[in-house]
Amino acid sequence: MAPLATVDSLDVQILVDNVTDSLSSAPSFVETEFAGLGRRRGAAWVLGGACLCCAAHGLSCLLTIRVGDRSRAVLFDSGPEDRTLEQNVSRLGVDLGPVEAMVLSHGHWDHAGAMLRALQLVRDRNGGRDIPCYMHPDMFRSRAAKLTDGSFRPMEDVPSAADLEAHGGHVISTRAAQTIAGDTVFVSGEIPRVSGFEPGLPGQHRRTEDGKGWEPDELLMDERFIAVNVRGKGLIVLTACSHAGVINVLTHARASFPGVKLHAVLGGLHLSGLNERIIPQTVKALGAFDLEVIAAGHCTGWRAMTALANAFGDGKLAPLAVGKRLRF
Repeated sequence: MAPLATVDSLDVQILVDNVTDSLSSAPSFVETEFAGLGRRRGAAWVLGGACLCCAAHGLSCLLTIRVGDRSRAVLFDSGPEDRTLEQNVSRLGVDLGPVEAMVLSHGHWDHAGAMLRALQLVRDRNGGRDIPCYMHPDMFRSRAAKLTDGSFRPMEDVPSAADLEAHGGHVISTRAAQTIAGDTVFVSGEIPRVSGFEPGLPGQHRRTEDGKGWEPDELLMDERFIAVNVRGKGLIVLTACSHAGVINVLTHARASFPGVKLHAVLGGLHLSGLNERIIPQTVKALGAFDLEVIAAGHCTGWRAMTALANAFGDGKLAPLAVGKRLRF
């Protein structure tokens, strides 16, 4: 794997998130949806329903990386379905043409449901060029949640490799870590589970290899994080859902880049549902990483958000919302 380059800046535009919130105050490095509309449309724009983004259960982030006078763009996840992604891209005035790679964090529908439409939107703007799509081979396994009565509730599959290729994606499927986009973005390999208290996703199962039954899959070993090293700040870690556990994610990020300060973690921390029980341990363990920014959203949950706010305050906690742009 090539060394991860140090970049001059990173912008993260939230295209899809569970929450819409343009009224709360935000730190100076965060632009809200309303502020972005004003900046893009000028002072004369009129606020109304037809210009607003749509919140949905899922996450999609557009990364814009700058090194000198060169800019690169990477799409991290697509959100749950076509309409939400396309509407938000249009209303935010985002140009997906510069996107040179797409990364899927893990094999769940709320992060992958709009991947095919995302490929179409990118290729409509880039002259029809194919786009590398970075996947883990286990993402393509069918999944289900086991209910208390012993039955299974199937989840929608992520797009297959064949479907991605048919829509102009060049699928790169590997378990290994790699750097992409001119070595400016690190895509992790499988994340070691070392914290001792992060359980994964309780009750999750996946199809057996023969397709005839279900097997436990609570650890979701196909989940990866991505990271960018910003000059003067350090490592910005994007963890889309943290099924691996955000402490395991940050531990692996620190081990992957010894001597590089961890500046921020951004994404879903999955401390809702059954994982609400590990909120105290997680919040306590987060303190040891001395992060400057905790940009939590998507599946983090309001109870965890409250605990994070109480522990770290406005100085570090910067909740995500659809339409926000974070500048590092």
